[in-house]
Amino acid sequence: MSEVFISKPVMWAPGLEADPEKWEKWLLGAAEIEKSKTAPKLEYTDPMFRRRLSQISKMTVHVIHDFSEKYGLNKETKVIFVSLRGEIAREFSINQGIIEEKTILPAGFSLSVFNTPVALAAIAFGLTGGYSAIYPSKGDFSSALKTALAAVKSGSEKEVLLVYADELVPECYVVDSTPLSFAALLSCEKTENNVELDDIIEEKSPVDFLKALLKRWKSNV
Repeated sequence: MSEVFISKPVMWAPGLEADPEKWEKWLLGAAEIEKSKTAPKLEYTDPMFRRRLSQISKMTVHVIHDFSEKYGLNKETKVIFVSLRGEIAREFSINQGIIEEKTILPAGFSLSVFNTPVALAAIAFGLTGGYSAIYPSKGDFSSALKTALAAVKSGSEKEVLLVYADELVPECYVVDSTPLSFAALLSCEKTENNVELDDIIEEKSPVDFLKALLKRWKSNV
């Protein structure tokens, strides 16, 4: 079983956006992620493509774009998409339509499936390496991360792009949620641009994992 290394992540969240200084304050407890439906503008995509995208899809597309812009991304690299709830706001809208109007709009339904965000990113950027969409068992992020690691540790993939995203949950669900997205490259090769994943794979929430990863990078600077 080979060791696995992880790159520095790119992140986006309401209130912090992609600003490194704001994320540094967040890591120190001096800033918070806003509980809002704010999403990246995706000005680098076609207006017709982005106009109907949900918050989670926009965040997913953005972090993949941002990662590629900052560090480069081989279009043949496989993407592993992880989410605790997927397109929950759109799913709620569909359920509401079924209850109140007894109808389902095909356009809304087609964009409500769990793999929608990563599929849209693959279309937007011409990614050809394929993707997997993983739902963490019992909401345990570490279980999804270990699944993502399997391909690299077994040697079937030299690297995979790990992408996590979750959007703000509709208020009617009465569930605390943190709209957040990030992307990082998992690899079996050590370079100056990655660090060993090590024990942070046991972090059970994506927020705790991201904090642990940022602290790992900070200690390696």
